[in-house]
Amino acid sequence: MTITVKAEIHETISVLQALMEDRAQVVCISALVEKIVTAFKSHNKVLLAGNGGSAADAQHMAGEFVSRFKYDRPGLPAFALTVDTSVITAIGNDYGYETLFARQLRASGQKGDVFWAYSTSGRSANILRALEVAREMEIFTVGFTGNGPDTDHMRSLADLCIAVPSTSTPKIQEGHLVCGHIVCGMVEERMFPCV
Repeated sequence: MTITVKAEIHETISVLQALMEDRAQVVCISALVEKIVTAFKSHNKVLLAGNGGSAADAQHMAGEFVSRFKYDRPGLPAFALTVDTSVITAIGNDYGYETLFARQLRASGQKGDVFWAYSTSGRSANILRALEVAREMEIFTVGFTGNGPDTDHMRSLADLCIAVPSTSTPKIQEGHLVCGHIVCGMVEERMFPCV
């Protein structure tokens, strides 16, 4: 049992080490911070979406922006498109699950916003459709995914793509959480440096 626990921790450390050593990924994370800061300073918002555990990640990051991360400061406008069951079930029933996030973007998004899309596999149909719509609307797009063989389409639709160097869904999600926390912390420091 102890060996299994240590092996899991070691695998997580290995994935994060590889992420840290990938200069392109570090640059993408820094660029995302800049884009979000620019959006907030322009009175735009961050819209986040994902499915399953990635929906929970979207909600988590929205909460960090709206409430607080490291210290008390004014809230920042971030919204997870995964939380309103009436909207989700209406869209799913009337238009199909693959339109779930695209329809919400058309209703709530605007040029200058940031759409932060999670898909560990890179092939979630509702995420890919939303990325297409966001691009049409001139909403800046970022994809959070892994490095599996099916991530090319998501990468091509995202202005920035943070790809955790793993094909294991749990390890990818752990990497997404770390990257999300880094982004939230850096955005908070840039937006409120004197707090």
